[in-house]
Amino acid sequence: MTTLHLTGDAAADTLLSENPFALLVGMLLDQQIAMETAFAGPAKIHDRIGALDPATIVAYDAEAFVEVFRQSPAVHRFPGSMAKRVQEVAAVIVRDWNGDTASIWTADDPAGPEILRRLKALPGFGEQKTKIFLALLGKRLGVDADGWREASAPYGEEGSFRSVADIVDPESLTRVRETKRAAKAAAKA
Repeated sequence: MTTLHLTGDAAADTLLSENPFALLVGMLLDQQIAMETAFAGPAKIHDRIGALDPATIVAYDAEAFVEVFRQSPAVHRFPGSMAKRVQEVAAVIVRDWNGDTASIWTADDPAGPEILRRLKALPGFGEQKTKIFLALLGKRLGVDADGWREASAPYGEEGSFRSVADIVDPESLTRVRETKRAAKAAAKA
């Protein structure tokens, strides 16, 4: 099994590596906060409620779940909306995927474009987030679906440093940050 190195915290990275729902939630949380904070979020949730699986999250009282997000250190800077979004994603996984997150990318041996379509159907997963997550599955977790690189373009590109999918160590994290900074500067210019 591949161990991801996304948070700087061994326990949080192990959870992401072993629990597909945790990884999906980390990706969902990765907006408007530091990537390490986003991907550490699933471990905070797990530690605070004792589990991290779609059925448990769906069954959790919505107001109490927001409080789980608010507890210091906060899971996300927008605890209300992100707690709701995590519960919405969990509900889709329970309803459409029998509670098995990995079946989104494994059931019926889907090709890359189909995985992309399935991910895009999740609440909070737009075009870019979906492509980055597909690239993460392909590059770091060995999901070798036909056409995954093309479907996740440009994030699936070999040797790139564009996203979380390219992070394997502190050096690659620095390179991804530099690429993002340059892209933002170019967009402003």
